[in-house]
Amino acid sequence: MIRVVLVDDQTLLRKGLRSLLELAPDILVVGEAPDGQEALGLIRTLAPDVVLLDVRMPRLDGPGVLEALGGHAPPTLLLTTFDDEEALFRGMRAGARGFLLKDVSFEDLCEAIRRIARGETLLRPTVTEAASRNLEALPVTFERSEQPEALTPREREVLRLMAGGFSNKEIADALGTREGTAKNHASSIFAKLGVRDRTRAVLRALELGMI
Repeated sequence: MIRVVLVDDQTLLRKGLRSLLELAPDILVVGEAPDGQEALGLIRTLAPDVVLLDVRMPRLDGPGVLEALGGHAPPTLLLTTFDDEEALFRGMRAGARGFLLKDVSFEDLCEAIRRIARGETLLRPTVTEAASRNLEALPVTFERSEQPEALTPREREVLRLMAGGFSNKEIADALGTREGTAKNHASSIFAKLGVRDRTRAVLRALELGMI
C-alpha cells in the first residue's frame, strides 16, 4: 500500500483528490494539509511514501516545503494549474520527483504516484527547458564539482531519455534492451556525475552541456 499525504490550500480540490485516490486499491491517503507550514509537521510525523504538494500556497509554497525538509523529503509530486518555470525549477533543485497539472486524469495521477513510489522521476520537456534557461541564475550544488568521467554513447542516450521523463522500462523498450540493463546504465550515470537521483543527473547534465 502506498501511503500518501495531500497538501493543497483549495479545500474542494484536496477533498476531491482524496475521494478519487480512495478508489485506488493500492493507494491510501494518510493525511492532508491546507498549507505548506502545516504540511511540514504532517510529513515529518507521518513519513508518507509519496507527497502530492501544491506549488502555490499561503504561508509556505510547495518548493519551500521541500527546501525546508532538505534531503529528508519523501518522494514528491508538485501539483500546478499552469507551467510556472521558476517554481518548477525551484522544485527540481529541492528534490521534487515530478510535476502534474491539476486537471490530470485519475488514471495518470495514480500511475504517477506509483512510479515515483518506485523511485522513478516524472520530468517533462518543458521542465528541462526551464531548467536550462535558469541554470545560470540559480546555483545548483552537486556532490562533486570536478569534471565528471566521460559517459559512454549508450549512457548519453539513456540520459537524454531520462530528461524526457522515461521510466527504466520505457528506456529499455526504446533501446531494445532489458530493464535491468537500463537500471545499470542509470546507476553508472549517477556515479559518474556524482549525483544521487535522476533529477540531479538531469540538472548536472544541463550544467555540463551534455543534453
